[in-house]
Amino acid sequence: MRKLISSAMMVVAGIVVMFSLASLPTAGQVPASRLPRAPDGKPNLTGLWQAINSANWDIQDHAARQGPVIALGAAFSVPEGAGVVEGNEIPYRPEALAQKKENFSKAMTLDPEVKCFLPGVPRATYMPYPFQIVQSPTTVLIAYEYDNASRIVYMNSKEEAAADSWMGWSRGRWEGETLVVDVTGFNDRTWFDRAGNYHSDALHVIERYTPIDADHLMYEATIEDPKVFTRPWKMSMPLYRRVEKNAQLGEYLCVEFAEELMYGSLTKQTSK
Repeated sequence: MRKLISSAMMVVAGIVVMFSLASLPTAGQVPASRLPRAPDGKPNLTGLWQAINSANWDIQDHAARQGPVIALGAAFSVPEGAGVVEGNEIPYRPEALAQKKENFSKAMTLDPEVKCFLPGVPRATYMPYPFQIVQSPTTVLIAYEYDNASRIVYMNSKEEAAADSWMGWSRGRWEGETLVVDVTGFNDRTWFDRAGNYHSDALHVIERYTPIDADHLMYEATIEDPKVFTRPWKMSMPLYRRVEKNAQLGEYLCVEFAEELMYGSLTKQTSK
């Protein structure tokens, strides 16, 4: 796969166009005094945000490849993409790596996304759909377009999850300008991507949302799961504010699209 560099060349209709990737904003580029502020003085993260990458296909570096449904041709193929995993290495235990490979080979039946199950954390952040943050001093609501998923971040709370769930239990705190979210209480039924990367019910995620400027956040997620991985590992990516006029969160209610796949055989048996 081609490596990304600080400058790149693109050929369009025989014309060579040079562009620089170094022009993207970086953390600390804008003085903290110029960041939008909430009434309590904390950075104001309220808004509609979206990741722009191919991590939902594969969180590691990957070349373009044929999709799992050949009849759809290029419409369901996998685009090339740079990974979001630090060092591009996921430290699987040997037996867990074997399970990951099996997941990938059977993704069309095993991937929770195919069945419209809730996406979990951090996958909900980098699916190719926007999500909305609504911030207050005591709670932060994060609502996702995909499957109407949502979760509440309880600020400065010590309360533990009452039961394991798809989206986990989120507790938040501020470290300077960064919103830190500690997420536990997961079940073992979500994946990190369509490539079969997965976790157990021992998953622990530490998220960090750091404002770069008014319209960009740097997102980091540290993953810990001793049942599946030999050590903690991290993924990171920028998040972009949706700034078009009247930007709003839509509804992607995908359950009805999965019903025939999951229960069609039962319906056919009943109708006989």
